Amino acid sequence: MSSLLVFPGQGAQQPGMLARLPRETLNEASDLLGEDVTQLDSAKALQSTRAVQLCLLIAGVAASRQLAMAPDYVAGLSIGAYPAAVVAGALGFSDALHLVSLRGELMQQAYPQGYGMTAIIGLDLATVEGLLARVHSEEMPVYLANINTDNQVVIAGSDAAMKAVAELAKGCGAGLVKRLAVSVPSHCPLLEAPAQRLAEAFAKVPLQSPKIGYLSGSRARPLIKPETLRDDLAFNMCRIVDWRGTVQSAYERGVRLQIELPPGAVLTGLARRVFEQGTVIAFDGARLDTLQALMREEGNRHS
Repeated sequence: MSSLLVFPGQGAQQPGMLARLPRETLNEASDLLGEDVTQLDSAKALQSTRAVQLCLLIAGVAASRQLAMAPDYVAGLSIGAYPAAVVAGALGFSDALHLVSLRGELMQQAYPQGYGMTAIIGLDLATVEGLLARVHSEEMPVYLANINTDNQVVIAGSDAAMKAVAELAKGCGAGLVKRLAVSVPSHCPLLEAPAQRLAEAFAKVPLQSPKIGYLSGSRARPLIKPETLRDDLAFNMCRIVDWRGTVQSAYERGVRLQIELPPGAVLTGLARRVFEQGTVIAFDGARLDTLQALMREEGNRHS
């Protein structure tokens, strides 16, 4: 049996999220970026897409170093793909910091206001796609962005279009419609132009083949070639996230232990139904020695 480390996306951020992490990685990130990263996780600072994405990258890398045990696979949702690639040995931490800084800035500049993302819980994918088709237009753009589980999806688009879809969704019996703490319309064609600019920066950065399994959150399968990984990381901002497929793919490959790196436990909740015959646990709130024991146990079964 195998283990999987998962890294959350935007919306998981929390004020003060870096305070519990080892100083060593925070100091390293500050030196590499030329700024004090401990100033990035205040409630005010986290209103910036760049600050949120940098905090999620740093938190994922710092916590995985604390864990100090290599998993069999890594996977990240959206920005979570960057710490996943660093932990897999495919992307250097310094390059990741500078690319994520640029990624956040490009996304923020493209849609400074009036856009975002909304979760719809309790309706199946086909129903939501039907609602999107009824509302979407050039003036009111709205798209499918994330497939999280069988009955939980995220849409992205303009405020007005999302509001219209939300009203229709409630009328169809959605259990919950919730605006996410994300100020840009990620994972849809609206971000194709900033993704192209990020790809130009990526072309100058060296990537290696991952030393452990890297599961793409948009393709829901392992990627091995550096060029495929480069494409995945640069363009994941404008591609649909298939997290349901990614978790299922990991389970089908023999993964029976999923550990979610900080912050939060959103991905832990999403994986429970798939991992009925396994263990899902979040780093936050768990003892480090417990997590290490679980990984050792899974490794022993694997061998």
